Order: sequence, then structure tokens, then C-alpha cells
Amino acid sequence: MKFGVVIFPGSNCDRDIIHVLEQVLGQKVETLWHKEESLPGYGPEDCIVLPGGFSYGDYLRSGAIARFSPIMNAVMRHAEKGGKVVGICNGFQILCEAGLLPGALLRNKNQRFVCKNANIKAGNNKLALTKYAPAQIALTIPVAHAEGRYYADQETIDEIFQNGQVLFQYCDENGEITEEANFNGSVMNIAGVSNRNGNVMGMMPHPERAAEEALHNQDGLYILKGLVDTLN
Repeated sequence: MKFGVVIFPGSNCDRDIIHVLEQVLGQKVETLWHKEESLPGYGPEDCIVLPGGFSYGDYLRSGAIARFSPIMNAVMRHAEKGGKVVGICNGFQILCEAGLLPGALLRNKNQRFVCKNANIKAGNNKLALTKYAPAQIALTIPVAHAEGRYYADQETIDEIFQNGQVLFQYCDENGEITEEANFNGSVMNIAGVSNRNGNVMGMMPHPERAAEEALHNQDGLYILKGLVDTLN
């Protein structure tokens, strides 16, 4: 089992997730350039990660150009075969633009870039990223985005809740889903979703930025350890 981290022009969180997967969680990690057209040696037991950053400078819409990078066709085929795909922040935006995840990420309600610690709560503990997330307890995970407002039509929202596809919701420090905690204006406070099969997952907060004692925050390990243990 191994992780492949895709690097697009403008990716700036690739080294963060590589460091945590390799040095903190002891996993084998390879870097994948966006111009690659295939993923030789990657099977359903392997995970492709689309990291945060500003792919192609976030021109047009965040993720709108990266969605057409050559490697994305290979990522789609990997997902179709049941392989795990995880998108963090810009990676989440790319997955939505590619149609691998439902919904879209719009400009924050305050029209500003937001960089801070946010509280999120897992929607269930059935998927890789939520496997170890404590029920009803808020995790403190950093966010850094200008287009993080999750949106989908009501039919889609109803469907993803019914199917258990909501990974995380923004909440207060007590784990309560409140309007005040919904700093970017996401529909139903949604911070992360999966596809229907649960093998493609995306989230706006950055668990890799909260995974070491030196940072005085290891809440991200609840998320990333679940992913690693699901694959092993």
C-alpha cells in the first residue's frame, strides 16, 4: 500500500501532507506530476492525494483548470476501480470540478480569504477519514481558503445526508452545529463530503497542519490515521 501525492503548478501543501504521511505515520509516499497520464503500479489498495494550494493560480475558479490536467483522467480511472482518492482544500475543489464529488465550492460569504483554526465534527464514523473521529466531539483543524463555501442543490444535499456522505460539518467548540460556527457560509455547515461509494473524499480543513506535538495540535491524526488504517 502506498500514497501518491499529485503536484500541480501552484500546489503549496504537498510537502506538508508528504511529511506527515512519511515521517509521522510511516507510510510510503510518491510524488506524481500533473502531466503524468497514467498511474502504473497503483491499485485499489493505494491512495491518491490531491493537496492544498492554488493550482494554476486559482484562475477561472479554484480547481477549474487542474481538473483538466492529464493526470486527472488516471485519477478518475483509479476511483472507478475502487481506489481511494482524497482531496484537501484545493484538492477538494478539484474533485468537485471533476465531478468526482457532488457539489461545488464558492467564494466565502465574507468574500475574503480566511486562515484560522476551525472546529469540525464528523458526520459518521463509517468512512476512512472519519473512522477514528470522536463522535459529537469537535476537532480543531486549520482552514485557509477563499472559495470554501460548499454548495449543492437541495436534492443533492438531501441525498448526501441520507447516504452518509457528509464527512464533516463546521461546529462550535462544544460540537454544536451553529450558524455562528459556519464562517464561510457552507450549506448545512458542510466541511467535507464523499462520493456515494465512499472511496473518494474531500474536505476544506487541513488535517496535515494539525498532526504533530510540535504544533500543539494533533487533532488531524484522528482523520489521517483512519485513512492509513483503512488502507493497511
